[in-house]
Amino acid sequence: MLQPVTPEFIATLTETLGEDILRPADALYLEEPRKRIAGHAGAVVAPRNTQEVSDVLKLCSEYLIGVIPFGGGTGLVGGQIMAADQGPAPLILSLERMNTMRAIYPSENVLVAEAGMTLASIQEEAEKESRLFPLSLASEGSCRIGGNLATNAGGVNVLRYGNTRDLCLGVEAVLADGSVLNNLSRLRKDNTGYDVKNLLIGSEGTLGVITAASLRLSPRPARVGTAVLVVRDPAAALELLGIARDLSGDGVSAFELLSGTGVGFVRDTLPEIHQPFADVPEWSVLVEFGLPAALDPEALLEQLFVQGAEAGLVSDGVIAQSLAQRNQLWSLREHIPAANKKVGAIVSHDISLPLSALAEFIPHGMAKIAEIAPVRVNCFGHLGDGNLHYNVFPPVGETREAWAHVRDDIERLVHDLVHDYGGSFSAEHGIGRMKANELIRYADPTRYRVMKQMKAALDPLGILNPGAVLT
Repeated sequence: MLQPVTPEFIATLTETLGEDILRPADALYLEEPRKRIAGHAGAVVAPRNTQEVSDVLKLCSEYLIGVIPFGGGTGLVGGQIMAADQGPAPLILSLERMNTMRAIYPSENVLVAEAGMTLASIQEEAEKESRLFPLSLASEGSCRIGGNLATNAGGVNVLRYGNTRDLCLGVEAVLADGSVLNNLSRLRKDNTGYDVKNLLIGSEGTLGVITAASLRLSPRPARVGTAVLVVRDPAAALELLGIARDLSGDGVSAFELLSGTGVGFVRDTLPEIHQPFADVPEWSVLVEFGLPAALDPEALLEQLFVQGAEAGLVSDGVIAQSLAQRNQLWSLREHIPAANKKVGAIVSHDISLPLSALAEFIPHGMAKIAEIAPVRVNCFGHLGDGNLHYNVFPPVGETREAWAHVRDDIERLVHDLVHDYGGSFSAEHGIGRMKANELIRYADPTRYRVMKQMKAALDPLGILNPGAVLT
């Protein structure tokens, strides 16, 4: 059974690693972004290198202390926060001081980064070498690559470049007993046994603590074009995605669905954000092409508009004519989460479905939710890879607190419906603690049993992120 952090443990820890390994247990480490969980901790430590991470985990194994790995604290499912009623006061292990780029190999399109580097800093280092690290998230200025790997983060460029797992060639990690996995491979092909790297990626710190990674870079597109196009409905958006792919091959970098509800939230709560249309359309898509120098993205976007209009899919559009206009269009999309926060969601869903099911699911889900309560649904997100944020808000002029009584019923309805359509209740945010019971409900029993066996093999004492993913 796990034990709380004790003065004896702290004394041993600081004797081994020095007093400066400790950090104040302030709000940064004890609040998740939506403030749905208030955490507790016996201590917070910030190791300087992999050896110190190893020393910390060896001591935690000896004292049976639970360890919560901590990146940027931006996770939305409680994977980085343990409430007081969820177990003894744990040790929070922050990777913030391990923020060095160890090496970059431009000719190989590889960068080796420590887990504490922010995503934005990795993007900047790649750009210095005229390369692209394509993972792109709203929280990229504060989230850290170790947390991105631990949750297999998604973002707006998954359609073209894949999830974080697809961008990683190798990892260095410390296991529960303090042993170090040295697997910072830069190889595209390495067929030597089980892929332990991919087992750790997405495990949310429950199987090991990732301390560094070899990351895949890409050439920067020579020419980029961006547009927001008004579409008839989500079914039309999906047809338009097919046309965009036919026109550009793999040049579609992003294809984001925007609902009138979400764009209206930005208009009403963030008036400083530019709106591309005088009247908010019911549905629109943000399309971005990243192309080689020989192709003209604006011309292809014009062709996409014409073909979409001729097919009855598109009724209006704005094609960015400058970098400033491109940034304006992206700013609208990127500020939808901030607007959502200002309005106050009753419940938020991070779901994915087969592309062929999306057009039917979106209106079907809205109709079923309306049978429970007269609420608003902001459906937006990464349509190109089937990932939607399907968030539910109170009626105009009312608060989410007034409708909290329908939260559980709506969440169960949406997750059941997603399951029936062959989808997932967690597309890119992970399981954490908030969705651990949902995993039990929806996971294939054999898969769940295998996950438990993996956990028992790699963390037999159960010290790594206890309560996250597996209950």
